[in-house]
Amino acid sequence: MNRIGNFSVAFPNPPSIIAAAAVVGSKEGEGPLGQCFDEVAPDMLMGKDTWEQAESEFVRRTIELAVKKARLTMEDIHYIFAGDLLNQLSGSTFGVRSFGRPFFGLFGACSAMGEGMSLGAMLISGGFAQHIIASASSHFCSTEKTFRFPLELGTQRPPTSAWTVTGDGAVVLAQQGSGPYVKAVTTGAVVDMGITDANSMGAAMAPAAAQVITAHLRDFNRQPDYYDAIATGDLGSLGSQLLVQLMQKEGFDISKVHTDCGMLIFDRETQDVDCGGSGCGCCAVTFAGHFYKKLKEGSIQRMLFVPTGALHSTVTVQQGESIPAIAHAIAIEKD
Repeated sequence: MNRIGNFSVAFPNPPSIIAAAAVVGSKEGEGPLGQCFDEVAPDMLMGKDTWEQAESEFVRRTIELAVKKARLTMEDIHYIFAGDLLNQLSGSTFGVRSFGRPFFGLFGACSAMGEGMSLGAMLISGGFAQHIIASASSHFCSTEKTFRFPLELGTQRPPTSAWTVTGDGAVVLAQQGSGPYVKAVTTGAVVDMGITDANSMGAAMAPAAAQVITAHLRDFNRQPDYYDAIATGDLGSLGSQLLVQLMQKEGFDISKVHTDCGMLIFDRETQDVDCGGSGCGCCAVTFAGHFYKKLKEGSIQRMLFVPTGALHSTVTVQQGESIPAIAHAIAIEKD
């Protein structure tokens, strides 16, 4: 049996990540990682009439590009896993509808990329697929309209808020390949510490990140320095500080290896993004555009990729509910 401890699964024949692609918006292209992405959109609408249609276009373009980079055809893809923040996962659903491939729409909020990579790796390891796509997308304008305020209102953003990344990231996992490899996954539990501020996602998600990282390290009897990088999804500056403190309480010092996709994708000094980046697309494009290349070239040998997600909705917030969160950890190694 390949289960390890209470939360983890290890793969005797680990799936290989054979390709990755990222298509982003102009603000992301102007950030510190701008040169890492495959394509920077000339405008937020991608030639479409609405923000939601634009997000689906990001999905379509990115998945097509990932398949092309893997030197495969769409018929070679046995399953597509994708998620976003829109109602009924419409960003992903409309983005993949022309492909005609088996599709699992995932809701893990901003942890969707981790959920897709985890489930895809399990399918491949179990012999149920040879190639799968894991993808996640978000769009600043559509997300603001859905979860906060339409842009036309010009509502002032509090300093605890984050800037939703516009873009889509996708990876191709395969039974065979030269690496990097998904060696193990640790599935998080829903954690709710009673945070009710929908503009403070980092505070809501940091406890979930701490739960799954702690579970992973204990399941595998490892210390944080086993990894060259422990990269969380989109905690931003506030959530990252909280995570380090929470991990210290669990007996683990991750300060030397921790980084956060939401902190990397934007320049907080010049781009006016408050705490940093967020959204399903944040960790997806940062992994596909930045970390994947570092793994391929060997400057990172081992990383723990930890996408995080806040599981609230517009209805639960209006009803006064707190914000539960979840995170998933994917152990990725070069060799």
